[in-house]
Amino acid sequence: MANESINGPHAPLLRSLSSSTLGPSSSTSSISDASLNSNLRRRATALRFIAFTSAIVGALAAGSVTVFSLYGHLFQSRLHYTQFQINGIASAMNIAMYMPVPIIGYMCDRFGPGLMSLISAVLAGGGYALAAVLYQKGVQEVENHAGGQKSTFAPMLVAFVAIGVGVASLYLGTVTTCAKNFGKGKYRGLMLVAPIASFGLSGMIISQGASRLLYEIQPDGTKGDVNVFHFFLFLAILLTVVGLVGSFTLRIVNEEHLIDEAVEELERSGLLDSSEVFRRRRDQRYGTIAHSTSLDEDDDDETDSLDPSKDNGGDVYAKLKKAWLLNAETRRFLADPTMWLFAISFWLIIGPGESFINNLGTVIGTLTSPKHSSNPPSAATHVSIMATVSTVARIVVASLSDFLSPTPESQYVQTGTAPSLPGLRQRLQVSRVVLYVISALTFSVGSLVLASGAVQEHVGRFWIVSGSIGAGYGAVFSLTPIIITMIWGVENFGTNFGIIGVTPALGSVIWGIVYSAVYQAGARNSALLEGGETVDDVFCYGKQCYAPTFWAMTVSIWIGAFMIIWAWKGKNGWSSRGIVI
Repeated sequence: MANESINGPHAPLLRSLSSSTLGPSSSTSSISDASLNSNLRRRATALRFIAFTSAIVGALAAGSVTVFSLYGHLFQSRLHYTQFQINGIASAMNIAMYMPVPIIGYMCDRFGPGLMSLISAVLAGGGYALAAVLYQKGVQEVENHAGGQKSTFAPMLVAFVAIGVGVASLYLGTVTTCAKNFGKGKYRGLMLVAPIASFGLSGMIISQGASRLLYEIQPDGTKGDVNVFHFFLFLAILLTVVGLVGSFTLRIVNEEHLIDEAVEELERSGLLDSSEVFRRRRDQRYGTIAHSTSLDEDDDDETDSLDPSKDNGGDVYAKLKKAWLLNAETRRFLADPTMWLFAISFWLIIGPGESFINNLGTVIGTLTSPKHSSNPPSAATHVSIMATVSTVARIVVASLSDFLSPTPESQYVQTGTAPSLPGLRQRLQVSRVVLYVISALTFSVGSLVLASGAVQEHVGRFWIVSGSIGAGYGAVFSLTPIIITMIWGVENFGTNFGIIGVTPALGSVIWGIVYSAVYQAGARNSALLEGGETVDDVFCYGKQCYAPTFWAMTVSIWIGAFMIIWAWKGKNGWSSRGIVI
């Protein structure tokens, strides 16, 4: 039955489509290298290299969003924002980074990553420029006792929402570019994780560069905190330039053949029936004309009508086929129960990570009492530790995924028609789910150490927390898109990754609220309030400021690890369906 869709009466039509292009809507993001001409092959290889390089640079620029802790505490001390307001800004940015991701992924799959890069230049670059102006205005208002937070907080919120959407557009465009351009390679996991690792590495590079070059000078001539105004201006220029360049260089090479092969693969498996779209095409062309000729004659006429030398029917139909395939794959993705288990797992794990990253600066501030002789470590140091460890973890886990984990022969959605597929046996195999669970447990070690109070008044141990959380967070974020491509293919990757990637937004908001509530409650109960200071102006010190939050985060991570095991080994899970993962 499956072969009838390929060898049946519509075979000439399918063959004619293999030479068609995707039309104007993807002409800037899809270049065909199917020709045997060596010049075209070299050009396609060069375009892939340029796209890959641009993706790495774009991911490095997009990673600037991870250094919120570098200046978040300065919103409290310089602008007199409350902890709730600071977490409100961070949560708004995270929501803007995650909530529109399904739409961004949808647009990226259908119109190409170049458009997403252009959107990033406008939103992220403009957002940081606006934030710079607002920060400077807020500082002046506080110095003039005008209450800076009253006039700058709302527009600052808007600025970070724009930053979140812009950064998400750029990041998803870079990851999609690598996923589709290198989906067939032996090291496709490592190539896919390259922009993801660059995104994590960006935190170290930018935080260290800012703390060494864009710093304030103290009255005694020493280096102080980062100069937030100059830092925001730098990021505005960086993201604008990178976004504009990426609009020309981020493109999918040979996308039309990717779509054609995906259609043939899924028709062969019996998952797709192309008869409906063929019928729609014929009805549009011939109207209500009676089918008085034989089926073979109809096929010949249809093939002729799609000949590019005769009209533009091939271009129009290629766009129709692409939309038809991507929409069908989206419906199949949403109907898969294991996808929802996977999404819940990602939400339960990454949500605490996002909250920790945003609040790292204030967490450090709770570890040492003002009466203690030692100074707390700088936020920049531990942002760098997290970024470095996270980057190494992403690369190592992606490499292990390529070398140790079983890999399907096709880059398209797995049908799971057999419990085990031939040609996939290796000397040692470790499922990507096992790597994912190990990464989650590594993450939980850091949150557990912090919750236990072992770091309180022992700030020299905080590297255990930042290192463990950085490694686990980075590895989980690295494995998630790899697992998506292995199970559900690459042709609809932007949409699929966008749907799962939206889940941490809710987690970030929830944990940001929980942390803020615990922090403020700890401040109210602090002995420091005996001096009559207002709650909004008081910093919190001690375990009561964070321990309840991180105990809850630890449990959340463990539940998330259980959820993906359920999706893998549970009823109708990936293992029982014969899916290689």
